[in-house]
Amino acid sequence: MSERRITVVGSLNLDVRLAVERLPRSGETIAAHGLTSSVGGKGANQAAAAARLGATVRMVGAVGTDGSGSTVVDRLRREGVDVSAVDTVEGPTGTAVILWERPESTIVIDAGANAALDAERVRGHAAALRSAGAVLCQLETPASALDAVLENAGGLTVLNPAPAPDRASRAMRGFDVLVPNRHELAALAGAASAPATVDDTAALAASLGLPGDVVVTLGGDGSLVLPEGGAPAHVAAERVRPVDTTAAGDSFCAALAGALLDGASLTDAARWGNRVAAATTTRDGAMEALPLVSELTPVPPSGTGRENKDTP
Repeated sequence: MSERRITVVGSLNLDVRLAVERLPRSGETIAAHGLTSSVGGKGANQAAAAARLGATVRMVGAVGTDGSGSTVVDRLRREGVDVSAVDTVEGPTGTAVILWERPESTIVIDAGANAALDAERVRGHAAALRSAGAVLCQLETPASALDAVLENAGGLTVLNPAPAPDRASRAMRGFDVLVPNRHELAALAGAASAPATVDDTAALAASLGLPGDVVVTLGGDGSLVLPEGGAPAHVAAERVRPVDTTAAGDSFCAALAGALLDGASLTDAARWGNRVAAATTTRDGAMEALPLVSELTPVPPSGTGRENKDTP
């Protein structure tokens, strides 16, 4: 397998998870049945997932001056992630409160230091972007960071638009691959509700008129691949008994980016992403649940490259 260099630009959080039987109604107090604290954030999860799948990973992000910041950085370092482009800024580290309903999660985020990861700060780490085969981004940091990524990225650019804004932005149209789930897709398209069927999902994605490739994650329904200029293809999910879905989308994005760098077609890369995400859901936790490449069979796909595009 060829070396894959992935730079992740994104959020770094300390996750606080409460296990609940159901979500509380407005004004209601309910009892939780367990509390855990761990390192997370979509950026951190995607970086750790890519490293566990065999990529050489560098993280571009920001943590606070509280104790949580060093906890986050130390954990990523233990995962094999290069943290030399993680800045420390005055104030608290990002925090996520997760209400876990087994297997689904509802998450509330306070940005903390992640709010400092703007375009100027990202431009300060331009070398990390130019040297990467792929740059992987999310939207738990300021939207201006996307402009800096597009200005400096030397290879493939992948955006997981989560949490989704009300409409697709100009910067999103510059990314090579967009990876929303069906709810994020609805938000980007300004739709009142998420598409219920694969055909509805394909139509809604096409309505965005994006110039690059789109891969929509569908949870238990797998994923939908919409290559630029090509026909949609539904990729069935791996059948597993899910325990916790918290980091499944993050592991999918990391797996997709790595497979594309290995020369896989967009469809084969999505199939590999489905396998990695499915394995993630069978374990409790977020970063703790991410699988090692040695635990997955068959091996990641490789091939001649993405449909209608050259792989960097």
